[in-house]
Amino acid sequence: MWGATGYTGYELVRILLRHPDAELVFLAAKIDQDTPIAEIFPVLGGRTDLVCRVDAEPPQLDIALLALPHTVSVMFAPKLLSSGVKVVDLSADYRLRDPADYEKWYKTPHGDIGNLPSAVYGLPEAFRARIKDASLIANPGCYPTAAILGVAPLLGGGMKVNGVIVDAKTGVSGGGRNANMAFHFPECNESVKAYKIGVHQHEPEIREILGDLRGCDVDVLFVPHLVPMDRGICSTCYVSLDTAAAENDVYEIYEKRYADEPFVRVRRDIPSTKDVVETNFCDIAVRSRDKTAIVVSCIDNLVKGAAGQAIQNMNIMFGVPEETGLL
Repeated sequence: MWGATGYTGYELVRILLRHPDAELVFLAAKIDQDTPIAEIFPVLGGRTDLVCRVDAEPPQLDIALLALPHTVSVMFAPKLLSSGVKVVDLSADYRLRDPADYEKWYKTPHGDIGNLPSAVYGLPEAFRARIKDASLIANPGCYPTAAILGVAPLLGGGMKVNGVIVDAKTGVSGGGRNANMAFHFPECNESVKAYKIGVHQHEPEIREILGDLRGCDVDVLFVPHLVPMDRGICSTCYVSLDTAAAENDVYEIYEKRYADEPFVRVRRDIPSTKDVVETNFCDIAVRSRDKTAIVVSCIDNLVKGAAGQAIQNMNIMFGVPEETGLL
């Protein structure tokens, strides 16, 4: 695994150490010197003696998990793929199909156009069959996971969707573990702030995947907010419908769509981020008002929004029950 010292990297290590069918054999990160991972995260003391490497060749691997920053994964994935190693990339490097879109939103040319067409978007609830046979998985972003799971059933549920507004709140860990003034305690505590309105890099990802599921473009307005909590995402999605829909009819669509999904819980009460913290669940509730369906979707941004979903994808790729290591 590469990127082991970030928040997502820690979650991957934590999950893999309890996974009965996986053996964690290699850790790497951009650090000053080789360091036992238990020194970086003391909570792992007594659980593993693995050393996080600065620059070393990995042993033989079946799969590599890349918890690296955007634009960095493309430096590692091609070599791994060419040597027969499956890759789950948790960055955005393989999420957008069009290299021009990637360059527009991530401000740099794509570094691995050759492998881009073979990347499968790793949202199991939508693309499980393709994930099973893939060698390269583009693990979804945290905001897109909550938004897409929240809206997707309406796109195939017999209702005409005119547009979607996603009002999303996230915890501070979504900004990563590196120092950033905006995430310092005095800056974000006791405050809620909208940011990157109209320019957030997850907006085209949400739009692209919802468009795939609908079969045509979906008008999406995405507004993210930073809230003073460690982790979690709560997305309230306002879905404009062509005709008014009864709330029970909307619930029937969601309950039918997610009846067999192990990590989506459709609830009649309104979920909160505390209900899903440190789990791979997405909790969803719906309300209806005239021609608007209001969907509340909650996930842990570091688990279902990142590490847990990556392990769920890994399980599917190797034919292991996808709940393995995650319940």
